[in-house]
Amino acid sequence: MKKFLAIYRGEPQKGNEEWNNLSEAEQESRIQKGMQAWGQWMEDHSSHIVYPGGPLGKTLQADKKGVSAKVNHDCGFVIIEAANHEEAAKMFLNHPHFSIFPGENVEIMECMPMPG
Repeated sequence: MKKFLAIYRGEPQKGNEEWNNLSEAEQESRIQKGMQAWGQWMEDHSSHIVYPGGPLGKTLQADKKGVSAKVNHDCGFVIIEAANHEEAAKMFLNHPHFSIFPGENVEIMECMPMPG
């Protein structure tokens, strides 16, 4: 089995209009529904989860100039295993991150072995 890093992504401006138009009670209801669905997704795929990951905070970038703040749209991650890249990606079809919550997508990339 190969390992894959899945990054939950979402731009704050994209998809939030619908969310922001919900009442506070509707948002809370959707949060409860979403967390239940996310938990079910984790349970359904538990045999493929290598590391459950979690939410991601603000980003700092280190480069030749030093350390600075950076904006990205990564908001969470999980590490899974699957036979191939397509099988790994298919696990995220209709994921609660974007089917219930205002997340934009999930990007899945293979964790390659270190050369040498």
